[in-house]
Amino acid sequence: GIPDFRSPGTGLYDNLKRYDLPYAEAIFDIDYFAKKPEPFYALAKELYPGNFKPTISHYFIRLLAKRGMLLRQFTQNIDTLERRAGLDDDQIVEAHGSFHTASCVDCRDPADIEWVKERIFAGAIPQCRACSGPVKPNIVFFGEPLPSRFHTLAQEDFKKCDLLIVMGTSLKVQPFCSLMDRVSQRTPRLLINREAVGVGSNSTRGFDFNGERQKYRRDALFLGSCDDGCLQLAKLLGFEDELLELHRTEHHRLDQEMRAARDNHTDSSSGAEDALAEALERVKLSL
Repeated sequence: GIPDFRSPGTGLYDNLKRYDLPYAEAIFDIDYFAKKPEPFYALAKELYPGNFKPTISHYFIRLLAKRGMLLRQFTQNIDTLERRAGLDDDQIVEAHGSFHTASCVDCRDPADIEWVKERIFAGAIPQCRACSGPVKPNIVFFGEPLPSRFHTLAQEDFKKCDLLIVMGTSLKVQPFCSLMDRVSQRTPRLLINREAVGVGSNSTRGFDFNGERQKYRRDALFLGSCDDGCLQLAKLLGFEDELLELHRTEHHRLDQEMRAARDNHTDSSSGAEDALAEALERVKLSL
């Protein structure tokens, strides 16, 4: 699957040593990118959407949306797997941007994301057709502001929230990690995670799993993987079988699409090689 950023030994930052970076986070630093964009594009080729499939957790959120139970999904993920799982654009807030769109770093002109993908997979740096500046997917780098949509909907949505589910996060990066404190103090909150994170020190900040700092005990913790937690919750809600079937059928469909894409790529490559061979043969004959 897609590695996370901070897990010791397996996280993305621990796997960046081969790029000879001054520090791991430099690969997502806008100033470093301006000087040396090649490491990011090499990594982007590995992380590019289409190489991975949504998980049980993604499809669980889709079923919440189907039942009218999802106000919004706020995510730090940049992989667009929420869209691959079937969520509409309006249902997603990508706090750190994503591979869904792209633009020029210098003039901000939008670029066709399929063209950007082709350039990245060809090992080339996509350059803006307007100013020749580097084009990158609209992932928020260190040194760049978060999308205005994040701030707008964070102000609006958390006031309306009547249940907050947090899953698969270290809760270390601001301002995302403080979103959980924007809901009402009477709003139940569930953390599904491999470890307890975001535990606060007073009644208004952080989780209080022991119920020692608040009159109303509203925080619950499931220790384990996101998929295991979502399966347990789906079982309690009565749609575990539907979730498993959706996961099975969607993965079958995506496997077929990925296989067809690989076949088309192979056919295109073979065609290009044949054309090159014919051209070389004509050159030989004319000499």
